[in-house]
Formats: sequence, C-alpha cells, structure tokens
Amino acid sequence: MPKLTRRNLLLLVVWLVPIAGVVWWATKQKAPTLPSTFGGIMALVGALGVYAVATLLRGERWTRILHRSEIPASRADSYALTPIGYMGNNVLPARGGEVLRTFLLDAKLPQGEATKRTILGTILAERVLDAIALGIILVALASSLLAHLSAPSTAILALVAGVVALALVALAIAALRFRERLVFVLRSLIPLLKPCRALLSIHGCALLALSLVIWVVEGTVYLVVGHSLHLHLSLQDALAIVAFTNVASLIPAAPGYIGTYDAAVVFAVNAVSTTAKHLSLSYLILLRFVLFVPITVVGFGLMVVRYGGLARIRAARADAREEAHHEPSTGEHAVVPAA
Repeated sequence: MPKLTRRNLLLLVVWLVPIAGVVWWATKQKAPTLPSTFGGIMALVGALGVYAVATLLRGERWTRILHRSEIPASRADSYALTPIGYMGNNVLPARGGEVLRTFLLDAKLPQGEATKRTILGTILAERVLDAIALGIILVALASSLLAHLSAPSTAILALVAGVVALALVALAIAALRFRERLVFVLRSLIPLLKPCRALLSIHGCALLALSLVIWVVEGTVYLVVGHSLHLHLSLQDALAIVAFTNVASLIPAAPGYIGTYDAAVVFAVNAVSTTAKHLSLSYLILLRFVLFVPITVVGFGLMVVRYGGLARIRAARADAREEAHHEPSTGEHAVVPAA
C-alpha cells in the first residue's frame, strides 16, 4: 500500500473511531433538550459574547509573548491568528492549528526576523501558561470534583509505579546510548524553549495572572451555557468543569478533541451536579456549539481573506522544505513541523 494511502487511512481512522464512539454513547442517552425560551436563547448569545472576550484576551497574551521574544508581529496578526489556530485544532489532528499559525505568521514576517521554531516556542509558552493556570484552578477550586474520584487500589498504584520505573530506566539507557544525538536534538530545541525561559520573570508572572483571568472568563461561558438549560452551576462548579475538560484537551487527540473532551465534560458535570445526568448530552451539545462552531467559521474566514487560504499554507510549507534542503550539514538545523 502506498505511503500516502496509508497516511490517509490513518487520518480516517483518527477521525472516525472517536466520532463513532461519541455517536454510540449519544444513542444511549435521552434525547437532548435545547433552549427554546427567549431567556435561554439570549443566554447562549451571551455565552458567545463572553467567549469572544476570552479569545481577544488570548490574542493579547500571544502578542505580549511574541514581543517579549523579539518577534515583530503586529497585534492584528496575533489577534487574527488566534482563532485561525483554534480552527486548525478543530479540524486537524494533534493540535495542528498550532503548526498552522506558525507557518502563517512566519510567512507574514520579513525574512530572517524569526525562525519557525521560535514562533512555535511562543505557542508552547502559551500552553505552559495554560497548563499552570488550569492546575492552579483545579487544585484551588475543584475540590468538589476531586472528592468524587475513588482512591486507587494498592495494586493499581504498584502497577503504575512499576511502569514509571521501567520507563525511566528505558529513557536512561536510551540517553546513554544515543547521547550524541540527544545533545544535537537539545541544541536544536534551544530556540523552541527560549520563549518559555522568558516566563521565569515578573513579566511571566503577569502573563500567568492574565491566563488565570482568561480561564475565569471561559469558566463564565460554561456557567452561562448551563444557565440556558436551567442547569444550576456555581462559578466554582463551572471552573471545576472548565479546568478538568481543558486539561484533557491539552493532550494531543483527534480533531476537535473528539472523545477526550466529550468524556471529560460528561464526567465533570456528573461529578459536580448529581441531578444533571439527564442534561449531560444537552450541555455537551451546546458547549460544542458555543466553543467550536463560531470560532471555526471565523478562523476559516480570516485564513482565506487575510492570509490567502490553503494556497499560502502550501507555499509556506514548500519554502520550509526548500530551506531545510539547502541548509549546511553543520551548525544549527531547523526543525520544520509537518502540518
């Protein structure tokens, strides 16, 4: 079987298996109840507005990370590429939107102003900030969620400890055996990690505070969506759900986090509200609509209108391959991610 066909088959499996699992689960649930009253519909409109604010705050945060990394990106580009990245994450596997906005921003910058690895490093810095902020929220506010998790048995803990120990031994052996290659890889990752190193500063603390504000705003979206269904959640409950579900979403998964996100939402809602089980599917559908549909449409429109659409992406990838092909055999090599 040709390589391209195998790749297409793999992508098809990555798409279809999670979708099939979610559809199978949905068929076992009661029919969803969607808002039909004026108040419920206006609550959804309000949720869309709040999510737009959260997206703008993310664009501002990325602007500050880019400027701190001495990348001369305009605020208009960082704001526009933020929904484009979300659009890519929703339609491409393994958070492909991050690579998408890396290529598009690199194509907009003057040649030599920044490397793709440095741009990708600023996105990695965003993910680090998100992970820390979500961890803080999960520990500080999600006690009601964590209290419902049963303690693992001694056998499971021993099994996990054994697997971790074996993994560490295997990594140590691999590091000793391939230490020269490891040194080369680490050197090539320096530009990628530079923006993260800049977070160890007062500026990084301010960005972390902004990240906490962003997640509180996004938690408000979860709260308002619940209100549209008369699902009574406190702000603490909403933050517990947003923290748990988005920690799951940080894991590279199928397009749109199909499966992982859905399972996390259902688990978290049932954990914080024992009376909301019959609304789990309805709540999930509305969250999917508010958080995924409009930003995907806006991101695709911006990619076509402002950045030339798929033709610009193909041209950027071709340029990246040509640069990698003509690089000298010594010195620092560019690591070009594949979208």
